[in-house]
Amino acid sequence: MSGSARGLADAIGRQSVAASLDSPAVRGADWRQAVVSTVNADGTVTTTDGVVARRIGRYLSPAAGDLVAISVSGSGQWLALGRLASGTGVWTTLPLASGWTAHTLFYTPAYRLNGDGTATLCGLAETTTALSAGATVATLPAEARPAKRVRVTVEIAGGVIGVMTILTTGAITLDDPTAAIPGAGSSKFSEFDAIGSYRLL
Repeated sequence: MSGSARGLADAIGRQSVAASLDSPAVRGADWRQAVVSTVNADGTVTTTDGVVARRIGRYLSPAAGDLVAISVSGSGQWLALGRLASGTGVWTTLPLASGWTAHTLFYTPAYRLNGDGTATLCGLAETTTALSAGATVATLPAEARPAKRVRVTVEIAGGVIGVMTILTTGAITLDDPTAAIPGAGSSKFSEFDAIGSYRLL
């Protein structure tokens, strides 16, 4: 066999091996990372490289741009196993409004992105300055702001119940007190633990 014929045969052989490795039937079951380009109405997602994979039950709130793990069976059926972790998962101190400070007996007010389309707040802050209804007590950065408002019931001061609201601007406010809010010199509270986890999308 001439050198050119041998080279052609080798090239064809390499192409055959590469084509075989691309076939799930040859390669068998496998998994890899992918990025979601489209969320489909039938429970599937399409990745940026064209794979259509069905979401498993715990892959909630999918979104374009998600980094996910996808798995393929030996018959070529794809599953989207879920969103892969992003960020550090650590608590980040929540920027408090002027006059508010972290209460030393509770966790420092903070937020954490959970990697599943939600965020969590924790901690308690207090102030002894005058507080009017609708006052902003903290402001979340853009990455932790919900797409819709979030409201929960909280204790604003001793015997005074109100509502904590997270606005889409990131502002966290205290509203709708059930009684007159004590004036300057009395403790008022911002119970971020009451929010717990909330949706971002």
